[in-house]
Amino acid sequence: MTRIAQVFKRFPKTFWVANTIELFERWAWYGFFMLFANYLTGSSDAGGLEFTQSQKGMIMGIGTGILYFLPVITGAIADKYGFKKVLLIAFFVYTSAFILLPMFDTFTAVFIMYLYLAVGAALFKPVISATIAKTTDDKTASIGFGIFYMMVNLGAFLGPMLTLLFKNVSYDMVFHVSAFIIAINFLLLFFYKEPDREVSKEGFLNTIGQVFKNVGLVIKDFKFVLFLLIIAGFWTMYMQLFFTLPVFITQWVDTSVLYNFFQNYIPFIAENYGAHGQIEAEFITNLDAMFIILFQIMISTLVMKWRPLSTMVTGIIISSIGMSLTLMTQNVVFIIVALFVFAVGEMTASPKVTEYIGRIAPRHKKALYMGYSFIPLFLGNIFAGFISGGVYQSMSDKHSLLIKEVAKQGLDIPAGLSHNQYFSTAAELMKMTEKQLTNYLWSTYHPSNIWLIIFGIGILAAISLWLYNRFLIGRDKY
Repeated sequence: MTRIAQVFKRFPKTFWVANTIELFERWAWYGFFMLFANYLTGSSDAGGLEFTQSQKGMIMGIGTGILYFLPVITGAIADKYGFKKVLLIAFFVYTSAFILLPMFDTFTAVFIMYLYLAVGAALFKPVISATIAKTTDDKTASIGFGIFYMMVNLGAFLGPMLTLLFKNVSYDMVFHVSAFIIAINFLLLFFYKEPDREVSKEGFLNTIGQVFKNVGLVIKDFKFVLFLLIIAGFWTMYMQLFFTLPVFITQWVDTSVLYNFFQNYIPFIAENYGAHGQIEAEFITNLDAMFIILFQIMISTLVMKWRPLSTMVTGIIISSIGMSLTLMTQNVVFIIVALFVFAVGEMTASPKVTEYIGRIAPRHKKALYMGYSFIPLFLGNIFAGFISGGVYQSMSDKHSLLIKEVAKQGLDIPAGLSHNQYFSTAAELMKMTEKQLTNYLWSTYHPSNIWLIIFGIGILAAISLWLYNRFLIGRDKY
């Protein structure tokens, strides 16, 4: 305990300020992001925009993907012009984007506003990570980044827990709460001291030119690019937690059993995270973050001495099984168990990706290669958007399947109805309750079959990674 206390004393004040800033940034981000898929596709009478699943996939996939690509450029900008200035701009973009986003309801406008929000996040990410790196040393880096990732997951858990309290008031409030949370960081900037950095003397265009020159150097390394593509498969599967699962639970899963349990034993949760006898889908998906907070240290300790390759393959397989199981059933208790399985896989695989890149990178290019460890997230989000968009819409989207069934039965339903009104009208014409109609569509069109796609992507990534290490890298020690 004394040793840990000594390590804590070595951290400068800026380290703690940066971690607090990260906490509020993740709190604001996940506060809206976990609810974003249902906001985009939900019924208009419940505050949703009624975009198609394909449109949702484009917005979330491309927008979030760009967020993870831009740090290549924004990191160079921060090195040249100063961390504090870039953070100030990032928080201004963040706050204004959260305020402006709910003012628009057309696909093009919402897409543009989300891209604007992504720019704010892209300005923030490299600066805060670099601050943590520059305020730790060889003796404190391990604990320092452990604290940093704890803040990430704490913010990811707290965000939806706060914004869900306001969802039933209006979705506008969800965005306004996130704006308020991120604006707290303007105050924290007064306590942020710029860490030492090497100021580039080159012009802005030369700096950006060097960035793209480095991209060219990385792309020429076929083995490294192939590794990034393989890991993108893991992130494609992982991002379904945000892109697909909240929509799937809302459309298909009866959460009344969970609602009744909380109503009897923890009425606060039922009253604040439930509506119409159902628990909010985002409350359930947010359990993933809770599992990580509770078990990350235990899992990390367990796999600490495992080879990175074995750990990643094992983690990807476990998380693929977990995510697939969440999309197989209408049983909410089963989904919660599956989410725990998924979280175990996530905790096992994710931290080892960066370590593996560090090991396979050429000795004189380690820093350059580590800087491109974000590429799988960029690609994974793009691919995930396609799966949760067009693929989900054709295989699993409740509204799309209902339209198909209505056409097949030749029913006449007036235009201009919200999704919820359309569903209730269809149920009435088919002489069913809404629950019976949901079960009829489930048994007729088998929307749960999308689990086969998700599982296939994850397992393909795991097998490809093993083959990559065995035959291309040729080093069993990894």
